[in-house]
Amino acid sequence: MAIARIRKNDTVIVTCGNDAGKTGTVLSVNPRKGTAVVGGINVHKKAVRRTEKNAGGLIPREFPVPLCKLMPFDADKKCGTRVRTGEKDGKKARVSVKSGKILQVQ
Repeated sequence: MAIARIRKNDTVIVTCGNDAGKTGTVLSVNPRKGTAVVGGINVHKKAVRRTEKNAGGLIPREFPVPLCKLMPFDADKKCGTRVRTGEKDGKKARVSVKSGKILQVQ
């Protein structure tokens, strides 16, 4: 079961690994595998065959990162934060624990 605190287009910070401390925007999330692709994080070179559309060669590409190594980024406090659910205008919302700022209304 994946952690539901991270969604597409969220800004996240990496907590551990080679890219620890870097921030990026989530491009996609795979809840079944428990991974997310983050822009500019976990970039490796992938060998791609030449085709009519592609020139081929070694192309830098972002690879998935486990969700347990990511935290939502709080721009006010400039650090990672936990998320809890709250309410705004009668709708559910994700709220930052550190600053109390609403991240997203569902």
